[in-house]
Amino acid sequence: MQVDRRYQCKDVLLLAYQSFGVLFGDLTISPLYVFKSTFSGKLSNYQSEDVIFGALSLIFWTLTFFSLFKHVVILLNADDNGEGGIFALYSLLCRHAKFSLLPNHQTSDEELSTYHDPRYSCRNPQSSSLKKFAERHKKAKTALLLLVLFGTCLVMCVGFLTPAMSIRSSIEGLKDRSNNLHYGVVLVIACLLLVGLFVLQHRGTYSVAFMFAPIVILWSLSIAAIGLYNILKWNPRVYKALSPFYIYTFFRDTGYDGWISLGGVLFCITGTEGMFADLGQYTAASIRLSFVCIIYPCLVLQYMGQAAFISKNFAAVSTSFYASIPGLACMSVTFVATWLTALLINFVWCQSLLLALLFGLVFGSVEIIFLASSFVKIPKGGWIPLILSGIFMLVMYVWHYGSRKKYLYDLHNKVSMKQILTVGPSLGVVRVPGIGLIFTALVSGVPATFTRFLTNLPTFYQVVVFVCEKTVLVPYVPQQERYLIGRIGPKSFRMYRCIVRNGYKDVQKNEDDFENDLVMSVAEFIQLEAEGCGTLEGSVDGRMAVVRTSEKFGKRLEISELERNGEASSSMPPTILNSSKSLVLQHLQSTYEMESPGYTLRRRVRFNLQQDMTYKDLNVKDELSELVEAKQSGVAYVLGHSHIKTKLNAPWLKRFFIHVAYSFLRKNCRAPAVVLNVPQTYLIEVGMNYYL
Repeated sequence: MQVDRRYQCKDVLLLAYQSFGVLFGDLTISPLYVFKSTFSGKLSNYQSEDVIFGALSLIFWTLTFFSLFKHVVILLNADDNGEGGIFALYSLLCRHAKFSLLPNHQTSDEELSTYHDPRYSCRNPQSSSLKKFAERHKKAKTALLLLVLFGTCLVMCVGFLTPAMSIRSSIEGLKDRSNNLHYGVVLVIACLLLVGLFVLQHRGTYSVAFMFAPIVILWSLSIAAIGLYNILKWNPRVYKALSPFYIYTFFRDTGYDGWISLGGVLFCITGTEGMFADLGQYTAASIRLSFVCIIYPCLVLQYMGQAAFISKNFAAVSTSFYASIPGLACMSVTFVATWLTALLINFVWCQSLLLALLFGLVFGSVEIIFLASSFVKIPKGGWIPLILSGIFMLVMYVWHYGSRKKYLYDLHNKVSMKQILTVGPSLGVVRVPGIGLIFTALVSGVPATFTRFLTNLPTFYQVVVFVCEKTVLVPYVPQQERYLIGRIGPKSFRMYRCIVRNGYKDVQKNEDDFENDLVMSVAEFIQLEAEGCGTLEGSVDGRMAVVRTSEKFGKRLEISELERNGEASSSMPPTILNSSKSLVLQHLQSTYEMESPGYTLRRRVRFNLQQDMTYKDLNVKDELSELVEAKQSGVAYVLGHSHIKTKLNAPWLKRFFIHVAYSFLRKNCRAPAVVLNVPQTYLIEVGMNYYL
């Protein structure tokens, strides 16, 4: 136990050290321009000590209220399996309330190990009136989605605006020291540093964190030491400004001019949202440790030292300041996060609606004051993040809108299983050797793409697998829970369903192994079904099972690695199944593989039945043999090539969304065949017209 604790402490310290290099760069550079921006405009006419102390009190309590209390104390607890950010909050809300607009949720998704957080003891709390209202009204769900998309787009804007602002402000110090330095040189140096910073990104967060962590730590300690020096030298009484009473005197003396200056005060929390947004790269404990022990006290000392210096040298505050883009995007992000957290308190943490409203009102009321002050400066540059966020949000919503309409069309036009059962095991067509993978967005039923293919070409493969790749409302899906396998129709149909479940932060890897994983999963399902999971003979759309949880997974079939010349590399003498392809087709295939450099790198294996395995049911052996033979014959990928259109009587706005915006996005996004890394010789595209 002591050893485990020692390793846990070591990991926390290591992550805390790395967090300095990634999370706190913008926050620690903020002192360069906070007082400059705060005392810009008419506020520069107020040169009393009380006003300066009032500005310091505002900065101190803003940093304490938002960075320390809201983010470090509260928001870091609102993680989704260790992931933070606005989308993590939305994912938690959708898992605990029916807020998702895409109807592809399955009960089996709730059995994922990452679906329910053990910290939330009440899985089925009594629904509040607010929750029932939001679940019943589509407009409420759409409004919540738009709020989340807007907040996410604001985070993107902050991501590429804040580094430019911070680096340029830090370089401006050179101009202040050298009167001969032209302003254009400052811009060139800043641009070079920005390019260098983003070039380093390809090394990964881990390397960048280790590279910049000592720099940020040294910078933080240095500004703290300078702040302490200024306090002792210029005005030791500056500690009195920590009293919130000076906020009252500040607004009493400055009035409207003081309210306008809140846009400059906001700069003191620049980068605060990164502590929650980048939570997945670190842990809550490591972020709390680094912020509370180093960052927060160093920033407080620096701001106090600046106030002490300015109180005796007010003319120095009139140096150049950066106010072309007021920290607006940052406050908008935190305002969105506040109300999403308020919903989370009620729906996920199962606390009372009164407590959720209290949280929203306490933090939201303060944030709305800062937001109102920032909106005054929109004509001076604040429109940039708003316009960019609006464009990004429109793109995201159009894609979501078109995808949802397309899914509903597939759902409405799917083929009934009654029709499939009437055609018999042969499906009314000629069954040829091989495996046909039908890709569809549907989690149940037979897509219209399949029947359209049979209508135009009345032949299909001996084994049919309907593959659905869907995103589940969790950040990550464990590999052993990713494949959900079931059967469609009676066993004699040789039709299966495979649902590949991915988290919203999962990255597709090893696409070349997809075929092998799929065959192994289907084989596992066939044997699990025969070993006591219940017979599905005659069922319409059988029960599905997570096959990789079995201890015998991967041991049902023999796997032989193939060399590039097609021979098995295993010393085990496999039972080689002859290919059913003609010599001409085999020659064409080998020619294509030799000329295709991408295909030669694909991992190729041969499956064989276990020689020493006994089968109680010979039908299971026959089904496995047929599966192995079909894999040996080849795998074909059947994808829909859809043409999206609107109905003739559709409103003009819908026609614009579908015909112009959504069609443009689909044409300029990677095709499914490219994403799946499908060789062209194995690809079959079925044209479909969608009238949305």
